[in-house]
Amino acid sequence: MRVHNFAAGPAALPLEVLERAQAELTDFNGLGMSVMEISHRSKDFVAVASESEALLRQLLAVPDNYKVLFLQGGATGQFAAIPLNLTAPGARVDYVNTGSWSKKAIGEAKKYAEVTVIADEAASNYSTVPAQGSLQVSDGAAYLHYTANETIGGVEFPYVPEAGDVPLVADFSSTIMSRPIDVARFGLLYAGAQKNLGPSGITVVIVRDDLVGHARPETPSVLDYAAMAGADSMLNTPPTFGWYLLGLNLQWIRDNGGLAGMAERNERKASTLYGAIDASDFYSNPVDPAARSWMNVPFLLADADLDKEFLSQADAAGLTNLSGHRSVGGMRASIYNATSQESVEALVDFLKEFERTHG
Repeated sequence: MRVHNFAAGPAALPLEVLERAQAELTDFNGLGMSVMEISHRSKDFVAVASESEALLRQLLAVPDNYKVLFLQGGATGQFAAIPLNLTAPGARVDYVNTGSWSKKAIGEAKKYAEVTVIADEAASNYSTVPAQGSLQVSDGAAYLHYTANETIGGVEFPYVPEAGDVPLVADFSSTIMSRPIDVARFGLLYAGAQKNLGPSGITVVIVRDDLVGHARPETPSVLDYAAMAGADSMLNTPPTFGWYLLGLNLQWIRDNGGLAGMAERNERKASTLYGAIDASDFYSNPVDPAARSWMNVPFLLADADLDKEFLSQADAAGLTNLSGHRSVGGMRASIYNATSQESVEALVDFLKEFERTHG
């Protein structure tokens, strides 16, 4: 029996994708073996890789002057790869701090560049993002980095910051493929796959051509964008099963209305869940309504002593992975693309019943 899975990542995958992978697990393309058992250099897997890139480019309308790379190391690996590829030693870079993942990106970048935090939302306990138009890019900054969505705090930018002529770099791990975005506004965007793209173990980097080819000499080859682009992301053996599942997931997105369809689906789910929380005196969401995430919805019970009972009953009802991140507590429902409206409505029904019996 499938449960209602609200995991933050690795997250739910579409059932149709899992069933197709299951059907092909022992016999991919009539080869008599799985996609995990064939060479990444074989024509069958090269077709998987090239078709995945073409579909991602189509769905995101990626301009021709951008490379699309399929890498390893997650977003965390990119925290180091970005300054190693985009700066020379001693360069200045700008970062925006809106929560846990911003802080980690900043900490890693400080190993390689002079970091200026041009906005820090600590005063609101990271429940807000900077006001649109308020960011002032430093003179001579090599790039401006921000985290489009903070998975832990449930804080999301409702706009794309203006960076002028400075390359804009963004961590889109939690929001990529959830709605249309204008890739041309960015110098580089990156995302771990394990939210909306597929399973963990593969990372997508979309980088403008003029930013490729400037890696520092000490940059590991697997983090060097030019080296990886020149090898079609196969300088080393890639995570073939993850790449394959990513491709199936992109097909599912295409067949379900593309990014416009995902946007409609996700906005409706978020509206349903936030509406239920806001209508209650028993639950609360700590995020400024103007910065609420469509993807990650944290909420608190009026009496924290009921948290364990809430989670126990939710799990018994087939509503799983609702515990908030260990660093913040409370609850969190992650409602990525593959989470259905029916799952969100089942959660809302449970919230109302739990409040009725414990409020």
